[in-house]
Amino acid sequence: MKKYYTRACNFFHGHKSRELVKKNQTFPLCNDNSISFNQIEIFSRDKKTIKSRVVDIKNIYKLPNKIKKKVKQDLEKITSKREFLTKNSHVIMGVINMTPDSFSDGGKYNSFKKANHRIKKIINSGSDIIDIGGESTRPGSKIISQKQEFDRVKNIILNFKKKFSRTLLSIDTRKSKIIDYAIKNGTDIINDVSCFRFDKNSLNSVKNKNVWKIIHHMQGTPQTMQINPKYDHVLLDIYDFFEKEIEKFRYDKHKNKIILDPGIGFGKKLKHNLMILNKISIFHSLGFPILIGTSRKKFINEISGKYDTKERIGGTLSSIMYSFSQGVKIFRVHNVEEVKQGLLVFETLLKK
Repeated sequence: MKKYYTRACNFFHGHKSRELVKKNQTFPLCNDNSISFNQIEIFSRDKKTIKSRVVDIKNIYKLPNKIKKKVKQDLEKITSKREFLTKNSHVIMGVINMTPDSFSDGGKYNSFKKANHRIKKIINSGSDIIDIGGESTRPGSKIISQKQEFDRVKNIILNFKKKFSRTLLSIDTRKSKIIDYAIKNGTDIINDVSCFRFDKNSLNSVKNKNVWKIIHHMQGTPQTMQINPKYDHVLLDIYDFFEKEIEKFRYDKHKNKIILDPGIGFGKKLKHNLMILNKISIFHSLGFPILIGTSRKKFINEISGKYDTKERIGGTLSSIMYSFSQGVKIFRVHNVEEVKQGLLVFETLLKK
């Protein structure tokens, strides 16, 4: 059976965008007049045969009825408001890995005192969310016990809202005991890279709870994900995965509290990561905010080669700005201050 997908494209920004929306020449992306589009790319998938074509929005009425109906349904979601963002034009999620072996900052913040100091610093640098993790999920990392992970993060979780009540707390964990403890202590976001599959109790831990759930895509596990990952079409495969996982929350009391993360570097080769970033706006048609984590990832080295740097700030920033220009608003990063600065300057330029 043939399936169709709709991707907003050909974006306009700032003053130009608002003018075009006012004249009904473009559609606002996510109910934001400062970014709009006047074309869509329509993908069709029939088994392994995939085709696409770009259509001006003024010509949507010419499409065959079956396709037109699907496109109109998608456009309703593409243009709808994203609850999570409220009035923010972007949201920065600052990373705190309380681990000895994370791929870029293992051992730096693996004590309560070090982590607490780091949290204060990156909040002052512009972080809206703090993402706490007690287990490394880098390629080839080892699984640790629930008790060991819990011991690493419990004091931060317990004390976070008492000290940083205005900042959102995200817990990066695959284990239900930690999810339960985090929710009990006021955590705002559950960030499980296994998409609530690693622990059979995790899905029930988040269902009907008033927390944001990150639907994260990963092919395989951290131990196997980079061993020759393959896709029929990475963009559409991830889209189908998101649809299936979103359906699990169909009858959830808080079914709208979902954030989508395509999982850059989690079971993807360079070509997969580039396709996702190049056409990431396809996920707007699912109707939820999009988060990306490109910070310091290996694909930056694969592109920059001999010009690679330890923290890969340049590559991180360029991938963030490119994604922001397609309407992505949530960014998981290590270098909060530099990303905040970059976004403020980029936004200002786009507004002109």
